[in-house]
Amino acid sequence: MAESILVVAEQREGKLNRVSYETIAAAQAISKETGWPIEVVLPGAGIDALAKELAQKAVAKVYALQAAALAAYTADTYVYALKAFIAQEHPKLVLFPHTYQVRDFAPRLALALDRTLISDSIGYKYESGKLLFTRQMFQGKFAADVSFGGDAPWLATIQIGAFRGDQAEASSAPVENVSAAVADTPPRVTPHEVFQEAKQAVDLSQAEVIVAVGRGIKEQKNIALAEELAKVLGGEVAASRPICDNGWLPLERQIGSSGQTVAPKLYFALGISGAIQHIVGMKGSRTIVAINKDSEAPIFEISDVGVVGNLFEVVPAVTEEIRKAKAGA
Repeated sequence: MAESILVVAEQREGKLNRVSYETIAAAQAISKETGWPIEVVLPGAGIDALAKELAQKAVAKVYALQAAALAAYTADTYVYALKAFIAQEHPKLVLFPHTYQVRDFAPRLALALDRTLISDSIGYKYESGKLLFTRQMFQGKFAADVSFGGDAPWLATIQIGAFRGDQAEASSAPVENVSAAVADTPPRVTPHEVFQEAKQAVDLSQAEVIVAVGRGIKEQKNIALAEELAKVLGGEVAASRPICDNGWLPLERQIGSSGQTVAPKLYFALGISGAIQHIVGMKGSRTIVAINKDSEAPIFEISDVGVVGNLFEVVPAVTEEIRKAKAGA
């Protein structure tokens, strides 16, 4: 279909990556300005139920692109299958969530298609019939509007948190099962178990509640305050770069331009000043609560709720009040 938007959704081990809905929300926003219809493709095997979940959004159609070779992710199988599918459907624009998996295969797919890829976009503009995507540069200090110089299909990845997945419009779309193209040569990569560095390793991009700590926590032992708050909220603990550099929390807990990008429903910033390198990693959070003794801290400029005070007094009080509220519920 010409002049259309194709969203490549992501699933892993039988679960949809929720940032796929953020990419659908981005596609819906672009569609309203361009008039291009939206279709979604989900690669995998045994994904009928997941495709039906995606079909609850306002899109024209959902394709379940299936083959046994796609049961476990490898870049080669994804590139081969998606290249054939895109060549068949002829979309104008192909959008992906900017996940670790997409970072692995999307550049290879762009090369296989001999097309342009604009990665990690935080927004878009549609001016005089021309589509541009906005990218951050120099760790978020500048933003550049980038246009596609070549022919369609154009490929772009959307930064986590740039659009709100809960704002993706709901509807009901048909689901079409498609047999994925599979190379007739032996695979170069044999997938094994999904690697996890440690049992406590976590993909913070999937967390709905995050309690993050910064320099204001002062000592490693004080991180226990954040852990207690996260526990009563059912959330995850994270940190700004200095905390991870000190070894107080593992690197996979770091949020910011050199760490993970997150967009939880609730983000607590404890003793975090709000350096731009940290803000670019969490500004897409739905509700931001900042606790800092410095009333001039930049974090308050983007927070929905700001508490100027001693976090060693405020956090235990907040934790206790939440605990009481949950006990009385």
